[in-house]
This record gives sequence, C-alpha cells and structure tokens, in this order.
Amino acid sequence: MEFKDRRHAGRLLADALSAYRSENPLVLAIPRGGVEVGIEVAKGLNCDFDLIVVRKLPFPDNPESGYGAIAEDGSTFVFDRFARTVPEKTRKRIEKEQQAEIKHRVQLLRKGRDFPEIKDRTVILIDDGIAMGSTMRVSVAMCRNKGAGRVIVAAPVSSQQTREEFASIADDVVILTTPAFFQAVAQVYETWYDVSDQEVLTLLAASK
Repeated sequence: MEFKDRRHAGRLLADALSAYRSENPLVLAIPRGGVEVGIEVAKGLNCDFDLIVVRKLPFPDNPESGYGAIAEDGSTFVFDRFARTVPEKTRKRIEKEQQAEIKHRVQLLRKGRDFPEIKDRTVILIDDGIAMGSTMRVSVAMCRNKGAGRVIVAAPVSSQQTREEFASIADDVVILTTPAFFQAVAQVYETWYDVSDQEVLTLLAASK
C-alpha cells in the first residue's frame, strides 16, 4: 500500500505541490472522496479551499459505472463509445437528473454559495484518485470556461495512460503513483471506504 488513508495521501500530495505555494492557488476538491485529500493539500500550501461539484453520468442499468460526467456549470464530457450504447432520450433524462443532484449538493455541501471567482487564478483540482477520469475532465473544462489562469490536476494515484491524457488538457499534472497494474483507486490505500455526505460536512466544519 502507498497510503495509510486519504489524509496521509493529502499530506504527501501537498509536498509534491509545494512549488505552487507562492502562486496563492485555490484548491478545488471533488466531493466526496477528494475532500479530505484537498483539505490536507490546502493546509500544506496555506491557501484557499473550496468544492467543485460534478456528477458522473451513470449507465441506466449499472449506476456504479458511467459513460461520462457533468459539472455544475453544465460542462459535459462523455466517452463516445460508451455513450452510444445509451439512447439519446435516456441520456437527456440522466443529464437532467444529475443536474438536479448537483444543485442539491451545492446547497448541502457548499451551503448554496456561488462557485468561487477563479479568473486568471491558479487552480489545483484534487481527487483521491483518477480512474476513468470523466469527473476530473469536466472539472478541467469548467475551470477553463471560468477563465482560470492555470489548471493543475493532482491526485494520489492514476494509471500512467490517464496521467498522460491529462497532461494534454491541464497545465500540469501531479500524480504520486502510477501502478503498473492499475485496477482501482482503492488498491493503493490501506484504509479505504466510501465517504458519506455527513463526513464531508464534518470535514468541512473542522477545516475552518
């Protein structure tokens, strides 16, 4: 195992991102798993922290897997080869459902606050790992749409191929480990579990 838990991974990631401390970056974490990692990064860099709310677009018959993702500003990314297996009418329904869920999560997790102003600012996008990468891709797209000065993608783990793919769309990519046989984000964590909304709220309250 590479990391004891998300907190440990966040501290190591903060060290790897230390060159950005002087840029007064904004750390944006992807809920839920990215929140604890992001909080530790923001602490290590002594910088601002907030949430970027995105949602996977799930297959109708397999909600644990998805064919893309959507961000709170409507930015959308889909894997064409997977999206083609879902009828257009169904895709529109799923997108509408996830947009409603995003609004709910903005109210719940960000207390209804508007997305922070990021024009010309260095933004560091954080998750606890990148698997398929659709939620991180729409996060990058949203930050570009909002005029971010630089967009840095950072996570404890991804595949080497995924890291290379993000290198072509982000200004920098910081990944701590790229296992030769990458199967799931959880494989590099000693302690791994699905984070609840309540835990996110507790983490956010404790970080203030």
